[in-house]
Amino acid sequence: MPLDPQVQIILDQLAESGAPDLYKLTPVEARAQYAAFASLAPLEPVARTESVEIPVHGGKVAAHIFTPEAATGAVLVWLHGGGWVIGDLTTSDATATELANASGCTVVNVDYRLAPEHPFPTPLEDAYEAARWVADHAEDLGVDPRRLAVGGDSAGGNLTVATALLARERGGPDIRFQLLVYPALDARMSYPSIRENGKRLFLTADSMRWFWDHYLGGHDPEHPHASPLYADDADLAALPPALVITAEYDPLRDEGEAYAERLRQVGVDAASSRYDGQIHGFVGLSALLKDGRKAIDEAGAALRAALA
Repeated sequence: MPLDPQVQIILDQLAESGAPDLYKLTPVEARAQYAAFASLAPLEPVARTESVEIPVHGGKVAAHIFTPEAATGAVLVWLHGGGWVIGDLTTSDATATELANASGCTVVNVDYRLAPEHPFPTPLEDAYEAARWVADHAEDLGVDPRRLAVGGDSAGGNLTVATALLARERGGPDIRFQLLVYPALDARMSYPSIRENGKRLFLTADSMRWFWDHYLGGHDPEHPHASPLYADDADLAALPPALVITAEYDPLRDEGEAYAERLRQVGVDAASSRYDGQIHGFVGLSALLKDGRKAIDEAGAALRAALA
């Protein structure tokens, strides 16, 4: 399918801006550039917003908690994208509010620590500790710990799967559902879509390699907590059901779809939904792209069904 005309307009505007590719910047410069772009998304109104600090090993991480009108009592721990290097609450709160309203879940948007200052496994440990904290403090949060989902986009999708793996290994918390939006799951970057869609389509193969290098910090790229596609079948078979949202023109398309297929092969209920004509990041542009809004609604419906 041709590239969505709305997407082409956005890509043309980015090209005209003259902004350099992320991999040509320092992490600090890349964070500033991304924040200027992503923080423009409007937040949807919710019934209640709260800021908290979650204790983690070696410190604390901030989180924003969004409770929608007609909250169902279910809860979603949301892990933002940005290649483990860029992104924060400001750049991800809009998506978190949209998911809260679409799903009825209270959404806990977690500001895990970033690489290269905090390489693997620190962002993952932060994500896991946040999920455990939410389960342990469910009564205070007004949510049901038996109706807990974890989700994320891009690098956050990676952390979602790895958090589910850790929860299985460590005996909790009990995660009922995985919501994965164009997840990064293969540090080897070995799937065809990396080559097919790796240039001039917002996320490039060069930037993806830059992200992985900063995140791994020399660790094994096939460690299943870093690259969940390398997890054993037995470990994947114990994971919760999932929805995997992908985009046709995304370098990460194939690895997300491969993960959904592996889950199905080991008996886990996993749906994979590809949005034709779309690029990496389209869900975060739901205010501009109708498919972004459609994907939010699909995710919301999946969360409602899984956490009923």
